[in-house]
Amino acid sequence: MAKTGKRKKKVETVFLVCEETGDYNYTIRRKPGGEKLKLKRFCPRLRRHTLHIEKKK
Repeated sequence: MAKTGKRKKKVETVFLVCEETGDYNYTIRRKPGGEKLKLKRFCPRLRRHTLHIEKKK
């Protein structure tokens, strides 16, 4: 017989928010815990690379 129980979530969806405009430009899936991500990503509104910070919705 196969098990049909629900699994625990091992990943969570977080958003990368542009520090200058506040736009939610990227979504990523990562394991819970650890420090907040701070990455330089492309911001379409400003048309240049800016710092993006992890934020949960």
